[in-house]
Amino acid sequence: MPQVPQTLDASAVRAWCGLALEALGRAREEIDAINVYPVADGDTGTNLYLTVESAAAAVEAVFAAHAVGPGTFPRDPEAERRPTLADAVRAMAHGALIGARGNSGTILAQLLRGMAQVLAADSGTAHADGQGLRLALRHAADAARQAVAHPVEGTVLTVASAAADAADAASGTEADCAAVARTAYEGARTALARTPGQLAVLERAGVVDAGGRGLVAVLAALVETFTGEAPVAWAVPVLAPHARVEPDPDLTALSGGECAAGTGPLEESGPEFEVIYLLEAADTAVARLRDRLDALGDSLVVVGGDGLWNVHVHVDDAGAAVEAGVEAGRPHRIRITHFGPADAHTTGSTVRPSRERAQRAVVAVVPGEGLARLYAEAGATTVLARPGEPPASGELVEAVRRAHALEVVLLPNDAELRHTAAAAVEQARTEGVRVALIPTRSAVQGIAALAVHEPERRFDEDVVAMTSAAGATRYAEVEVAERQSWTMAGICQAGDILGLIEGDVAVIGSDVTATAETVLDRMLAAGGEMVTLVLGDEAPDTIASHLEARVRESYLAVDTVVYRGGRQGALLLIGVE
Repeated sequence: MPQVPQTLDASAVRAWCGLALEALGRAREEIDAINVYPVADGDTGTNLYLTVESAAAAVEAVFAAHAVGPGTFPRDPEAERRPTLADAVRAMAHGALIGARGNSGTILAQLLRGMAQVLAADSGTAHADGQGLRLALRHAADAARQAVAHPVEGTVLTVASAAADAADAASGTEADCAAVARTAYEGARTALARTPGQLAVLERAGVVDAGGRGLVAVLAALVETFTGEAPVAWAVPVLAPHARVEPDPDLTALSGGECAAGTGPLEESGPEFEVIYLLEAADTAVARLRDRLDALGDSLVVVGGDGLWNVHVHVDDAGAAVEAGVEAGRPHRIRITHFGPADAHTTGSTVRPSRERAQRAVVAVVPGEGLARLYAEAGATTVLARPGEPPASGELVEAVRRAHALEVVLLPNDAELRHTAAAAVEQARTEGVRVALIPTRSAVQGIAALAVHEPERRFDEDVVAMTSAAGATRYAEVEVAERQSWTMAGICQAGDILGLIEGDVAVIGSDVTATAETVLDRMLAAGGEMVTLVLGDEAPDTIASHLEARVRESYLAVDTVVYRGGRQGALLLIGVE
């Protein structure tokens, strides 16, 4: 048996994150298949995997930073280059927080943060033994419950509490980390088997809670960290629909197999959108935000602290949820997902989740919160491209999975994302999804494509129509130069206003409105029937009315439509069809 840690240290945290990621990778599809609460969107396993992946990457980054060494000629280079337990658990918690996905991923992030608050309180051995692990598991379970607006039994919260209760009941104060981890794991397994008897929607579907199943996998990895041996492989239990589950600690009595769906009609539905964002805000502002979001929707989870929070909520008005975040502080990494007809929102005990995929969906990369809301309201699944932080191909693949459709149209809305989007398409196709990539180079081209999208049409015909609409839309943007540089229009200085047409600098000016008017005139000189203006947060308040008046007075029969893009990088996006 390989050597294993006897107490918690940075290396143990690193090993745990790696083993948990492997465990969730193996179980991801099974967990996705039993995901019926709170929304049957089939992505709980994927969300948990992505959350732990972010946590593991943050821990690896800490180890990489310490490998450089803190100074010259250290007395003990190997000792000084190893991060402390506090370094590792704080990184783990922060990585999970910023990478948390979905309802279960957000709760898992709070569980890891709760553990870190105990384990990082003292970098010495006082919190690195079995007693420290027990305290960490208890604080984690309590913190997760506090983060959920309306805790529900039969969920991951129940499984976390049971793990902590079992650890608390471990005999003797001398129990080591391995004994505590094993006891917590067994308590979690037992609680998971009982979840169908606690939550009606699970009982009707004949499955256990997906989030709780993921937590059991994470705790199994903790056992393996301290023992060197993984607990006996455990298949996802699937029960006969409508069968009552009696408490049974021996999960091996439950057989694996395909998820059995219920048979009754869908009797009620819930909010249309899932909204997630990171928020920089003070504690007092977050307390007010919780109340406001609780009134807007359900499945509210707000986790974090020390000025950085992860907000998750299901609402009908996605824009109002984002605006509430703006009032509380600075939201970023905003992700808005529209629940399709295949995603039954199980807010009541009489809801039967549907497992069928939608026939067709649109996935779009958008540069700002306002456009994210616009696209989502049109039924698209959105990926927010933050200024200077373009999405990776994995994010696009994950968005295709969230769309939960047999056919997907992908709108990258950026020429620089061509190769990234192509890689995502290839990956999605290997997973059995029919995907078409429309090479949109701007969000205004995406708007034009989405406007002619008709899901009832044949897939090829729909793609051709959307591609034609995008290709017939010329695009431009107005932005501020960050530095001195050579351009097609001459030399610009930092702070100059640049007007870019089809990606090339065509106008250099000193006034935003005047530059935008010049750009618009040049575009309309070649004709056009519709002008689309997308305003960034920093655009002048009067620019939209000025440009609308310019079009109305100088270009007959040309219509103008204006949207608010939010923090989109550019001051103004212009489209001419």
